[in-house]
Amino acid sequence: MTGIESFVQQITTQVTEIAWSVFILAWAVGWALRGSPIPIFKIKRTGQDFIEDAIMAAFWLALGTTVFALVSYIAGQF
Repeated sequence: MTGIESFVQQITTQVTEIAWSVFILAWAVGWALRGSPIPIFKIKRTGQDFIEDAIMAAFWLALGTTVFALVSYIAGQF
């Protein structure tokens, strides 16, 4: 690989790792809030919202990572 290709791939890998870390953090916080023994419905609903948003983020992260990997592979072949 040339210098720019490896640089872009390295940056993409780091951004993807950070994004998955934020996903796991949001997932954990969402379940902690949703399952908390606090009798306030709004807090439990906020936890549910975190979980739903984390699921959508994971879907788009997986889709985007796959598309970028495919484009990167095809570009590397030429």
